[in-house]
Amino acid sequence: MFKDRVDAGQQLAATLRNYNLKDPIIYTIPRGGVVCAYEIARKLKAPLSLIITRKIGHPDNPEYAIGAVAEDGCIELTAEGRAVDQTWLQHKIEAERREAERRQKAYLAGKPPLSATGKTAVIVDDGLATGLTMLVAIKEVRHMNPERIVVAVPVAAVDTVHRLSKDVDEIIALQTPPDFYSIGAHYESFLQVSDEEVVAIIKKANKKGGEK
Repeated sequence: MFKDRVDAGQQLAATLRNYNLKDPIIYTIPRGGVVCAYEIARKLKAPLSLIITRKIGHPDNPEYAIGAVAEDGCIELTAEGRAVDQTWLQHKIEAERREAERRQKAYLAGKPPLSATGKTAVIVDDGLATGLTMLVAIKEVRHMNPERIVVAVPVAAVDTVHRLSKDVDEIIALQTPPDFYSIGAHYESFLQVSDEEVVAIIKKANKKGGEK
């Protein structure tokens, strides 16, 4: 159980410092992952950037993920996602892509994420449930031709870790509980993170840099 995202990020940072990562760039999936990732970027003295992805929820249960889309249009769908009404799906994909685009403009002032070419891309989130948004983030980062891709999260479902491990060089999850139900269940405090908080964290990271 983590106290909050700051605590989770600090614990992840302590673990990552043992990995001797070459030229790391910390990428994170907003909003919640930004809080964890800031702590890692600060401790590793690494730049912080964003990979903006959006979950596609089932039409009958929006909380149940059937796919994910990135701002650049990269899409990942489950079998259920491919089976739903395709007209609805295309409208939903476009709506979520536009929301990802809006967030990029809000969070990064319209600038593209930092390039990971030839570097170690460390993709951070506050946890992995289905892993769909992370998978889309991995694909988007891979387009930058990084030397290595590392996924780092505080908590994850075991089957998701196994499924994603073939898509990255390393996946680090501090906790993989066998009775995984939801990400928030493993935090004492799991408050929603606002757009304003994300912008403030990114500005702080760019201004102060990391610390030893």
